[in-house]
Amino acid sequence: MTPADTKLGMTASAVPSEHLSDDQMLHLSTTSPVPLRHPGRWVACAGVAIGLVWFADVVVTNPNFGWPVVGAYLFNPQILHGVLVTIYLTASCMCIGIVLGVVLALMRQSDNKLLAYSAYAYIVVFRGTPVLVQLIFWFNLSALFPTIAIGLPFVGLTLLSVNANAVITPLVAANLGLGLCEAAYMAEIVRAGVRSVDPGQSEAAAALGLTRAQSMRRIVLPQALRVIIPPTGNEVIGMLKYTSLASVISVTETLTAAQLIYTRNFETIPLLIVASIWYLVLTTVLTGGQRLVERWAGRSETDARHAVSFAGAVRENLLRTRRVHISHP
Repeated sequence: MTPADTKLGMTASAVPSEHLSDDQMLHLSTTSPVPLRHPGRWVACAGVAIGLVWFADVVVTNPNFGWPVVGAYLFNPQILHGVLVTIYLTASCMCIGIVLGVVLALMRQSDNKLLAYSAYAYIVVFRGTPVLVQLIFWFNLSALFPTIAIGLPFVGLTLLSVNANAVITPLVAANLGLGLCEAAYMAEIVRAGVRSVDPGQSEAAAALGLTRAQSMRRIVLPQALRVIIPPTGNEVIGMLKYTSLASVISVTETLTAAQLIYTRNFETIPLLIVASIWYLVLTTVLTGGQRLVERWAGRSETDARHAVSFAGAVRENLLRTRRVHISHP
């Protein structure tokens, strides 16, 4: 850049654009943009890179991690059976939670005070007690009700009576404890999604002659999905990890399977790494599925954002220099 260009640039930066001549504006429009400097960003990248290299070196060189043991037990049949139980518990408990959560959310929206307060009491009780306590409670339900009877109350007519210990198995107790607790959280998620829809939608549906149930099913809930799906995806991922709590009631899921093995061979850390790897794989799969469902739910948006991969985001936000573009007013 010549001294004249430098002087022109200094003048252009000090003088408003409306006071520049046509020649000066033409020169500004043809010059290359000036990249911004980000020294702090490069320092942060260097610090993160050094930390990652140090962590990788520790993981690879430390023999206490027992990577040969990890490889030997990663696809062990007992571990794979535990993974299948984890997937089953995640799916069944989320089905219970979503279905019951929708019912509770609709009850809270009801004009009937008994229904609304009953749903509110359920949510308070199941959100206010730890999941672990609920699992142990359901597992020991036979201490409270030795037999489970089905019949007409207050008249002494019993149609069916079974032993509670035979019905409430560890797997059933896990479904009850995790599913009923999840319903309380899903009720609030669904209620928030329903309240995010403009009330004018329901009013317009009523003007068209739709009943309240038809309006909720055909108009309100489809629009509320965009608000409901993201937190529901987080709940599914959280439920996948909460299934590890079922180990306290003897459910042989992924963590319990690893525990049963390392109690025999005393390879505690490698077996815990095996369980962690499977949880990480399942969580990654669920995260990808959540993104696909979110994209499907928002497919009608005209201003859909371009999906950027992690590597693309790193290149765009960390490695590329931003440029300042000067245009005509």
